[in-house]
Amino acid sequence: MSRPEIATQINFERSGYDNEQLLMLYKALLKPRMIEEKMLVLLRQGKISKWFSGIGQEAISIGVTLSLLKEEYILPMHRNLGVFTAREIPLYRLFSQWQGKASGFTKGRDRSFHFGTQEFRIIGMISHLGPQLGVADGIALAHKLQKEQNITAVFTGEGGTSEGDFHEALNIASVWSLPVLFCIENNGYGLSTPTSEQYNCKDLADRAAGYGMESHIIDGNNILEVYSKISQLAESMRNDPRPVLVEFKTFRMRGHEEASGTKYVPDDLMEEWAKKDPVDNFREFLLNQNVLSEALDKEYREEIKSEIDEDLKRANSEAIIEFNESEELNDVYQEFKYQEVSPSEETEELRFIDAISRGLKQSMERHENLVLMGQDIAEYGGVFKITENFVESFGRDRVRNTPICESGILETAMGLSIKGMKAMVEMQFADFVSSGFNPIVNYLAKVNYRWGQNADVVVRMPCGAGVGAGPFHSQTNEAWFTKTPGLKVIYPAFPYDAKGLLNTAINDPNPVLFFEHKALYRSIRQQVPVDYYTLPFGKASLLREGKEISVISFGAAVHWALEILENHPEIQADLLDLRSLQPLDKDAIYNSVKKTGKVIILQEDSVFGGVGSDIAAMIGEECFEFLDAPVVRVGSLETPVPFSKALEEGYLPKKRFEEKILQLLQY
Repeated sequence: MSRPEIATQINFERSGYDNEQLLMLYKALLKPRMIEEKMLVLLRQGKISKWFSGIGQEAISIGVTLSLLKEEYILPMHRNLGVFTAREIPLYRLFSQWQGKASGFTKGRDRSFHFGTQEFRIIGMISHLGPQLGVADGIALAHKLQKEQNITAVFTGEGGTSEGDFHEALNIASVWSLPVLFCIENNGYGLSTPTSEQYNCKDLADRAAGYGMESHIIDGNNILEVYSKISQLAESMRNDPRPVLVEFKTFRMRGHEEASGTKYVPDDLMEEWAKKDPVDNFREFLLNQNVLSEALDKEYREEIKSEIDEDLKRANSEAIIEFNESEELNDVYQEFKYQEVSPSEETEELRFIDAISRGLKQSMERHENLVLMGQDIAEYGGVFKITENFVESFGRDRVRNTPICESGILETAMGLSIKGMKAMVEMQFADFVSSGFNPIVNYLAKVNYRWGQNADVVVRMPCGAGVGAGPFHSQTNEAWFTKTPGLKVIYPAFPYDAKGLLNTAINDPNPVLFFEHKALYRSIRQQVPVDYYTLPFGKASLLREGKEISVISFGAAVHWALEILENHPEIQADLLDLRSLQPLDKDAIYNSVKKTGKVIILQEDSVFGGVGSDIAAMIGEECFEFLDAPVVRVGSLETPVPFSKALEEGYLPKKRFEEKILQLLQY
């Protein structure tokens, strides 16, 4: 007896798919739904702590993932369980991830879908949402540079399109013709905020026109439409690399996360979208087409249920992770085995700026996978001309002018690292890094600790006052980053150190903030080895030795200290140039303090919250019994950096340092 046909709310087109393909899609669609239903039960039982439901949106995750090649990267959101199941991640590993156990992907350090896995070519989100869009740009750029005909798919919600990262990522992808499939899941609400309060255009797909991009609108609840159109687009993008924006119209049937509920959603809207359920509608379609039978459907469900139950049992039986302090600390950075490359005997006199340029060029010659990115760094050579003539030597693929979008470019650098490349990003001025602060401190710094992926990125930071550049081009903002675990911070004061340390920074697979004081660029000269060489991080340089007092400094302030000490030959001082702020040479600091008993710390940054404050605290804790006087800190005024020469001289601590060191000697 034939089954009476039941109308569906979705118009499915078979499009030439055979029964086996249709059943494959149905089974793939059913699996995340059944997992979610089980998770909601466990949530009510208190066996998991939180859940972000994608019920009603499964067709998007499944359709997109199955349209891509296994080696192509996907960057999903927290509602894209279907991405993980379609990539056939063992369920027990997902369950262990959600329970914070070792068989997951983050060693218990992050939850839900905040993780990545190179094995399955999935790069998970961070809670700030936007940065993953720029990371997709970087992965796609690497594909392009490595001559691979692959695309990258990245997800965002309609709420996330309000973030600046979204617009920066689209613009970069368009300008550079990157094969990125930008997937917007327009599900009606950003937490409780409806789309009418998120954007004021008819369709989010319309935004693509402003970036010169192709766009499409797809029924996100229609698995056949998603799979068919994305498969066609993906193949087209592989052959003709370009970004494409796709807006999937769908609806979120559960709360932002389960605790939020859905009381803010009108009942009639929930009822209307419930009729468009992607799983139920496709099931009815397959039954009507005599592709699926009730018996086969039951068989699928029993098979999936058995897999869920068995893998849950395996995850539940796994031991709870125990705290291991050394393991926690060791995983903050990827291991870096420093390789000493000794300097040649042949030297040349170089300015500070020339030493950086030579080091960068020699690193480009040693690392064919190194890409330089920054505003005006190509033909123009950068505002300080450090990369002048680099395009002629290395080409525009590796020396790349960028749009004015610090955040998006730093994210792109992260994407390059995911694909095994190295990146150097030049901040035109260190002050401008504030526009890229989020990806540095929340993505680059944390990614190795979270799931073992390094961020092989050097951020060059032209910084500092003394050149009359005013409040927005003169900051020395190293303290923004020295307190962030996962970052390394280097701050040389001499050409020799600058070249050797920059080479090491590029060798290091971890994110490095490399500070270069602008006032030193053309004022300091030194004999520097002609050939390539490296210097180790975490090793201070003892410039002068004396028994009376320890002077600890870095950057341009080192030269102020030298000048004052030369003007006072009677002062017998140790002068320690830190060079490396993170890691910090604590032994050199303590050894000097124990010898002299008096310490003055000179920094260009204002005193409160600066690096000197932590050094002073460390000395107080570790060397208290050796001190003959209070530790003195000297820094700039607690004001923004002023423009006029007289005001800037009063702002900087050079004169105050002279007064303070003489006072301290008399203590």
